Amino acid sequence: MDDTIHKLIAVISPDTYATEEARELIKKTVKEEGKEEDSKGSKKAIVLPEVGDSAYKKAIDAVKKAEKSLSPKPSDFPIYDYDEAKKDALNLWGLKSPIEQHNLIYDSPAEGLEPVYFWLLDFLKGPYDEVEKLVDNFVASPGSGHFSEMQGRATQMQQEVSRTMGNVNTVLKSVLNLVYDLKEFRIRLKPYKIFYDKETSSEEKYKQLLSLKQVWLDNVDIRKGRGSINALSSGELDFVTLRDAFMTLRDESLKDKDGNLIDLNDRVKRILQQRAQEFFTWIKESYNSLSQRFEIERNYLKSQVSMLNLYVKWVKPYLKAASKLGQNIDSKNPALVTAFNTMILELTILATSKYKIEDDVNAGNLPELFKKVNMRKYYKVLVIELEFRSIPQRVSQRGDWAFGGRVEVKFTSYGLNEDELKILREEIQKDDFNSVMKLISDATDESLGQIKKDIRALLEGKEEEDIEKEIDAEKKANEEKKSKKGDDFGLKELFSMFKIGKKKDGKKVNLNKGIPPDKEYEKVARSQAILGANDLCFTVFDTYKKGHNMPSHQNPYNSL
Repeated sequence: MDDTIHKLIAVISPDTYATEEARELIKKTVKEEGKEEDSKGSKKAIVLPEVGDSAYKKAIDAVKKAEKSLSPKPSDFPIYDYDEAKKDALNLWGLKSPIEQHNLIYDSPAEGLEPVYFWLLDFLKGPYDEVEKLVDNFVASPGSGHFSEMQGRATQMQQEVSRTMGNVNTVLKSVLNLVYDLKEFRIRLKPYKIFYDKETSSEEKYKQLLSLKQVWLDNVDIRKGRGSINALSSGELDFVTLRDAFMTLRDESLKDKDGNLIDLNDRVKRILQQRAQEFFTWIKESYNSLSQRFEIERNYLKSQVSMLNLYVKWVKPYLKAASKLGQNIDSKNPALVTAFNTMILELTILATSKYKIEDDVNAGNLPELFKKVNMRKYYKVLVIELEFRSIPQRVSQRGDWAFGGRVEVKFTSYGLNEDELKILREEIQKDDFNSVMKLISDATDESLGQIKKDIRALLEGKEEEDIEKEIDAEKKANEEKKSKKGDDFGLKELFSMFKIGKKKDGKKVNLNKGIPPDKEYEKVARSQAILGANDLCFTVFDTYKKGHNMPSHQNPYNSL
């Protein structure tokens, strides 16, 4: 079985689960490798490693290169009685034997293996708060019928992913073009909006009018050729005052800013009056036309962004299916003979249950003050690893398969705090699927992230500066919401045997550089969580054996 999860737990919580020879090397590696990610800066309250080479993975490699033992050998049964050890909590019995492990092998080629898995899954939902599947891998021998069928299904999923990702790229290109077109429209519409705004001063309106006149001269009037204003003003027809007179116009009345008629000869006036009427008509029509085109393209952008999100939603199930249908177990396993009809499956279940310190206080195992101490949450953790060696058999014409064979089940218990459990889940997810899903992120989230403000400003009809302020306000509100903590009950001066530290609001904890070690009162909580985890680990193992008429222990301290 792959022992990656046990190595991760050892480097995440080295003081409890790593050997003494590897402990300092782990801490040093995690601290040094975490500096690089810490230097990038983050606004998150808790900084987690990015997808890729994390400090914790590098710590595993460092221990391996140093040829040191990483995890202590787990015991089949602990050195203590569960109930007696819980009553003697301050002696930290859980830390003296932190790992308990049991193994079970069940071989029945004629019976299905599914009942073993589902019995454990259903039973775990009783004593544990949360049960999740971490690993689900399989590999079939190339000569088996199951191999060819799974490969055919995987190929179908891959083809669907390829087709949908092509659509994603097409829509993404369309979105980018629309954004740049709409930004150009906004620039062209800005003088119109200022000119028609009733609150705009007369001087500001005149400035925008000059800008619009220049646009009209360069793009509309110039099409008249020798009859354009620029040509008439600079040509041989002697209309040198025409352009200056046109630029001073404020409306079609041919009056200056003082309300007086412009002093021009009749020939120039006739041409100017005709061009003025044409220009002010153009302003109204072009403004309406640009506004309509802007609204049409903005609605089209909205539909394209929605379509892009829809394509991404569609492609994710196919991408997940293609990834899961891929055979991702080392094919060098000696049980996989090419000509045999054999398959190996690996499943890992993580069951967690919050350790409730008030239960130990109420039972008299801990003093009353532990109810009021501000500390991290601790969890009873059970890792169940199942390795199936199966002979798949088709049981229906639809393509359903039954799996009979041999299953080896390993039960391992741990006690982890909330930070360690968070890191463990993050690291497992990276190995499981994040590397595959990064394809989707690169194609959509990262690309759209560069123009996110532009898209939001265009769709909401706001300025980019306003959108930036809104985004900053939203981030600030989220940070304030996350930073709210409970009261410390004013108990700081009541404890002399423990150093009690109040958590500061908004304090950033960089988990890249290692998780803060347990304080004295947290060591007690971890020890009790380990005792509870070990007790539950044996209970699950023993109950399964009893429920299937196997020889079992009356208690874990007496031989059979």
